[in-house]
Amino acid sequence: MRNFASQVRYVARHEMMLLLRYPKMLLAVVVVAVLPSVYAAIYLTSVWDPGSHSQALKVAVVNLDEGVHYRDHVFNVGAQVVYKLGRSARFGYVNYDDSEQARQDVRMGRAAFALIIPKDFSSNAVPGAQPGGGKLVVYASEGNNFQTAAIAKQFANELGHEVNESLNERRWSMVLTNAAGSQRSVDELRAGVNALRTGAADLQAGANQAATAGRALSNGSVKLNAGVNQATDGFKQLGNGLRTLDSKRPPNSELNRLKVGADALASGHTDLSKGMDELQGGSHKLLEGATAFKTEADDSLLLPTRVKDGVGQLAGGLNQLDDGIRTAADAQKKLADGATRLSAGVGTLTTGMRTMTGAIRQAVTKLPEDSQLDELASGSAQLSHGAGELSEGLQKLKGGSQALSSGLMLLADSLPASIDTPEGSPEGLANSVKPIIEIDAVVGNSGSGFAPNVIPAALWLGAGVAAFLIHIRVLPRHAKKFSPPAKFIGKVSVPILVVALQAALLGTTVTWGLHVPVHNIAAFATCLGVAGMSFLMIVLFLSRTMGDAGKVFAMVFLAVQLSASGGVLPVELSGGLYEVISPWMPMTWTIQAIKAAMFGAYGGAWSTPMAWVSLAGLATLLLACWIGRWRYLHPAQMRPTVGL
Repeated sequence: MRNFASQVRYVARHEMMLLLRYPKMLLAVVVVAVLPSVYAAIYLTSVWDPGSHSQALKVAVVNLDEGVHYRDHVFNVGAQVVYKLGRSARFGYVNYDDSEQARQDVRMGRAAFALIIPKDFSSNAVPGAQPGGGKLVVYASEGNNFQTAAIAKQFANELGHEVNESLNERRWSMVLTNAAGSQRSVDELRAGVNALRTGAADLQAGANQAATAGRALSNGSVKLNAGVNQATDGFKQLGNGLRTLDSKRPPNSELNRLKVGADALASGHTDLSKGMDELQGGSHKLLEGATAFKTEADDSLLLPTRVKDGVGQLAGGLNQLDDGIRTAADAQKKLADGATRLSAGVGTLTTGMRTMTGAIRQAVTKLPEDSQLDELASGSAQLSHGAGELSEGLQKLKGGSQALSSGLMLLADSLPASIDTPEGSPEGLANSVKPIIEIDAVVGNSGSGFAPNVIPAALWLGAGVAAFLIHIRVLPRHAKKFSPPAKFIGKVSVPILVVALQAALLGTTVTWGLHVPVHNIAAFATCLGVAGMSFLMIVLFLSRTMGDAGKVFAMVFLAVQLSASGGVLPVELSGGLYEVISPWMPMTWTIQAIKAAMFGAYGGAWSTPMAWVSLAGLATLLLACWIGRWRYLHPAQMRPTVGL
């Protein structure tokens, strides 16, 4: 790899030294580097902005329209068309009085195309009796310039559409004026107005009902507002009461203590009842013993009377005690029953209090805030105000519906019995103008249309390649004393034969290979031969004067001629320098001559432009004979220019 790199550097270094040794080589490098940019600039500038140069395209305009008097109106559509074209300034319009002169100028290439407006154009177009009654004639020559003919066709279609639109606008203006603003027949309009009148009556009835309902809604909203204000005040008071009740409620601990105390009271009374029963049994036994003792005491003679009286009192007291204990026992039973009921009631009370406490707390949390109640009151007031405005609006709607009903009744009574209908057929009124495109020197297809632009370029390219076959400045030593014409003509004999062969093959390819119809085959062959020889003389003249740089200049000159001869676009659309130099370019005249020979364009006049091309070739031939120096070598030292 290292040896390969060193070998490359060695060769490259010597090539660079060769450039530095010969400054002309450096100049050649610069020219070769700039050449693609020059080519691109030449072609792009020729098609840079064709629309901005469209006014340079000459268009002949012939207005023969005599106008028409139609429905109390005077129409001259031709004059309107010419006026609008002049204001648009799309092309360079030139007015003609003679249609034949305009056609002749188109055929001879003095005008791009022509617009001819016949004298009966308005009388056929305005009534619209039939489709395309008004004829607009656009005359173009495809043979002169295929691109210009395409522009003419597009112009014709656009112009026909614009004129039809303009006529339709004027017709509808007349119809609308006569029909009092209606686009339908009177019968259909009357039916529509009757339907509108029925709808207006229904609208009026509905508006009356809506006005009554709106008034009731307004009154109800006032009452609702008053009720909402009372409800908000009541809710505020209820909320304050519930919050106070919630803050004053006994705590659950006190309720629990109350329930426990009631349960303890009921249990104590139960125990007391048991004790009273036992006390009653004991008192009963004591009473029985006292009674028995009193009986025995009364029967005993040993006991004193005082003792007996005491025993009697004891027995009576015990009897009273037994009665009292019995009474107390009965009361205690009632008290125990009451305590039991009190305990049950206290349990129910505490449970209810807890439930009521939870309900009060929940009610307090669910109560709306005072600000929300204020918003409710404010919304109710707004509702009342809006209902009032709705009631006023419905009253206005009622008045408007009454006015609408009255107006429709007046309109129905005011409709005319009939209207004047426009003449003509629907198709004729819609499309009363039809452009007619007349083509001179018809071209079969786009390829044939571009052939006259491509053929000269091919001939120039062939001449340039043929010039590479010889060393244009080298002659054998024996020819040193020959005359200059003999030297030059003898030197270029081989390229002349090659160019003649190129022209023959090119003509065969176009006519037989591509099957392009040729109007004048002899003239076409002459144009190919003369153009090829003239181009060769020009290329050789450049090579004689500038050496190999002349061949490069010949290629650049080819690009200039293609752009200036209308090869891509009509030269008028290129503008600037190209339009100025176009008449001085040999290829411009060559293209014109070939078009005349192939399609009969320019009135078939091919000889005059070909004479100019021949003159250019002859002039460069003569100049090449005496301009430039010859280098004489031994015949053995002469080598071919092409290495294979």
